[in-house]
Order: sequence, then C-alpha cells, then structure tokens
Amino acid sequence: MTVSHEHNHLQEALDTLKATGVRITPQRHAILEFLIQSMTHPTADDIYKALEGKFPNMSVATVYNNLRVFREVGLVKELTYGDASSRFDFVTTDHYHVICEECGKIVDFHYPGLDEVEQLASHVTGFKVSHHRMEVYGTCPDCTTSKEVH
Repeated sequence: MTVSHEHNHLQEALDTLKATGVRITPQRHAILEFLIQSMTHPTADDIYKALEGKFPNMSVATVYNNLRVFREVGLVKELTYGDASSRFDFVTTDHYHVICEECGKIVDFHYPGLDEVEQLASHVTGFKVSHHRMEVYGTCPDCTTSKEVH
C-alpha cells in the first residue's frame, strides 16, 4: 500500500464519519490511522497498546467504543475467531454511495467490477488513474413514504 493510498483511505473514512455525524476526535483519528496502516487485523488490546503512549488517558473501553462506532458506520469489520479476542479489519473493498436528495442520507452499496472503468478511462485519456468514486442520487424509502402520506 502506498502512502497516498493510505491517505485516501483515511480521508474517505473521515468523510464517512463526517457524513454520518460522528465527531472526529484525536483518538478516533489515531485509531483509524492505526487500523488502515496495520495489516494484521489487530485486537482492541493491540490498538490500545499501540496508542496508549500517545493518549495516556485512553482506556481499552474507549478503543472498544470507538471500534463499535466505526463498525456501525461500516468502516470496520469485526472478525471473531472462536473464543479469542475479536480482531478488527478496516473495510477497503470498493463501495459506492447512494444519496437521498431529500434528507441527505448516504447509504453504501457494494458493486464489484467497476475497476474496468478505471482501465478504460486510463486507456482512452492517457491519465494515470488513482481511484474513482461513484454516487447515485434518488429518494430514500423514508422520504418516498412521507411524500406519499402528505
């Protein structure tokens, strides 16, 4: 993974948190950064040990709570292996956003196989393509329902 690639992942993760209204504290930033850089699927304990020097007042519980927040917004997967501690994985699979034009809700969806778009773009334009993003716009079920009611 190149540094710019890690930076992209971090930036996207921070954008996702902002979009879902999650405050970006220095601890959250550091935990995310550690997860993105770590290739070993660390446990909450590993993360705590790695960051306790930087944040002496951070507890293992804080790490767990933040990991839970990241899991809920889809940034992190919890991998459970039997009775061992859960390991956490930063989710880097390509996913796209569908955005409600009424309420601004953003929902992720996964769709494989758009890599050829990058190859085609590169082939046609001569650009060296670094990444792409796709956004789909519409009206979410909640807003559709509330419109039909009124």
